[in-house]
Amino acid sequence: MDSASRPQLAPHRYFTREEWASLRADTPLTLDESDLARLRSLNDPISIDEVVSIYLPLSRLLNLYVAATQRLYKATRTFLGTSDGKTPFIIGIGGSVAVGKSTTARVLRALLQRWPDTPKVELVTTDGFLYPNAVLQREGLMERKGFPESYDLPALLAFLSDIKAGSPRVTAPLYSHLVYDIVPSERVTIDAPDILIVEGLNVLQTPRLPRDGKAVPFVSDFFDFSIYIDADEIDIHRWYVARFERLRATAFRDPSSYFHRYALIPEDEALAIAERLWSRINLANLRENILPTRPRADLILSKGANHLIEQVALRRL
Repeated sequence: MDSASRPQLAPHRYFTREEWASLRADTPLTLDESDLARLRSLNDPISIDEVVSIYLPLSRLLNLYVAATQRLYKATRTFLGTSDGKTPFIIGIGGSVAVGKSTTARVLRALLQRWPDTPKVELVTTDGFLYPNAVLQREGLMERKGFPESYDLPALLAFLSDIKAGSPRVTAPLYSHLVYDIVPSERVTIDAPDILIVEGLNVLQTPRLPRDGKAVPFVSDFFDFSIYIDADEIDIHRWYVARFERLRATAFRDPSSYFHRYALIPEDEALAIAERLWSRINLANLRENILPTRPRADLILSKGANHLIEQVALRRL
């Protein structure tokens, strides 16, 4: 649907793929096919054309936003009479499992790192702030893994607060998708970036506000810009099952994989398990927690059945 057919009161302005692509201006293409091969996630067929049509205009927009926000931070420091260090620009990326968040985050990071002024760009996922499996099992939350209650929210908020304050060498827990758990005694260090990308299922989630007006921080309170990767439920379902099948033939074959057992059973049994995992966990999380946060994003990238972005919605200022 083009922008002319959208109601004027809508908080977002809508662009077709062609309209958005025209906003690239002279933003240079700094990635090639070999770069994309390293950046794309399993079962996410991103192409150079997708980078040119969608991600180069987005890179240009973010370049403008970062410059404007840094001027605002500088003005605030002047007003307060402080001379503390730089304030990182934080980008949040949310959306369902299997929708392509990780690829979007990695492609954006690569593009932003290659701006002429070569900013320092870091990327973290909220997976590292999941409670360890031992805690989830004790609390009966293993089948709620990825739901808001399965994250150590105070630790995530403290991490973002330290980043936003410009603290050097802020650490976060390390998560392994192979063993499906937090890696004990290992940390990821984020050292004073210019830009931090935070990717996760529920980054735009808002808790219920207390009646007494007590301040309750949200993860998104620390974002300067937020992106939601959107697609029809039926397509996400299909991508999830296809990815599960690919993983059975690759990562699940590793004996150290948490899901190794799924590589050893007949295909029909494995697919039945994939369908059950989708409906009981991932679909439920999408409907209850993830999809309701879509309107909160500054930018919504809507994918078609072929995994390509067909429409872009940018929040009006």
